[in-house]
Amino acid sequence: MSLFGPRYADGQVLDLGGLWVRLKVNARAKRISLRVDKVKGVAIAVAPTQRRLADAAAFARSRQAWLADRLAETTPVDPPLAAGDTLAVFDVPWTLQPDGRRPRLEAGSDTAGLRLMGCGEDEVDPGLVIRAIRRQAAVTYDQRVEFHCAALGAPKPSLALIDARTRWGSCTPAGSGRVGSIRVSWRLALAPFEVADYVVAHECAHLLEANHGPRFWAHVRTLVGDEKPHRAWLRRHGASLHAVLAKAPT
Repeated sequence: MSLFGPRYADGQVLDLGGLWVRLKVNARAKRISLRVDKVKGVAIAVAPTQRRLADAAAFARSRQAWLADRLAETTPVDPPLAAGDTLAVFDVPWTLQPDGRRPRLEAGSDTAGLRLMGCGEDEVDPGLVIRAIRRQAAVTYDQRVEFHCAALGAPKPSLALIDARTRWGSCTPAGSGRVGSIRVSWRLALAPFEVADYVVAHECAHLLEANHGPRFWAHVRTLVGDEKPHRAWLRRHGASLHAVLAKAPT
C-alpha cells in the first residue's frame, strides 16, 4: 500500500491516458479487483477499504491495455438516426433531412440551426452524416490550431482526424527537419465547442512541452483558461460521443 502517494476517494474518476476508471470501496471485497460495466461502458476498480484505493488505482494503471480492449467492446450504442433527428455540431443544431441529393448544409427554418440535406435517400445514411461532420471538424480544428499556435509562437503543424476510443488527441512535436503533427478525434465536434477547443489547445501546447509538467499546463491555461471543467465534461460524457454513429463506417 502507498503511504506517501496521492489520496483517493470513493467514487473518484481517474483519467488514465484517456481511459476513465471509477474507484469504488466495497467492504465485502476480499481483494483488489478491476471490472468493466458492460451496460454503462465504464471501468471500475474495487478496493475493500478506503486506504487501499491507492492500490486499486495502481492496479488499474497496470492493466491499461486490457481496459482499452474491454471498453472498446462495451461502449453503449445509441439507436440509429432518423429523418428529423438533430445533432449538435460545435453547439450548432443540425437537423437531418435526407432527400436523395448530394449532402449539403442549408440554413434552418430559424437562425439557431442548420439542415443537413442529402444525408441519404428516404432514410438517413450514417456514413454521409459522418463525412459532413468530419468536413466541419477539419475546418474548425484547422482554424483553432492556427489560432493557438499563433498565441504560442509555434509553427503550425499538420492536422489529421482520428476516431480512437482511448484518446481524444495526440501530438508529435517538430524535430530533425520534421514538421510537427496533431491528431484530434472528429467526434469532439459533437461535444461543446469549448471542450473540443480545449483538446486542440492541449495538443498545441504539446508542440512546446512534450510532458504534462507545470510549463505545459501554463501554456494550456494561457490558451483556454481553467482546463478542469473541460476535463470533467469528458470524464462524464466522453463515452456518449462514441455511442453516436458507432456502427457507421468512418
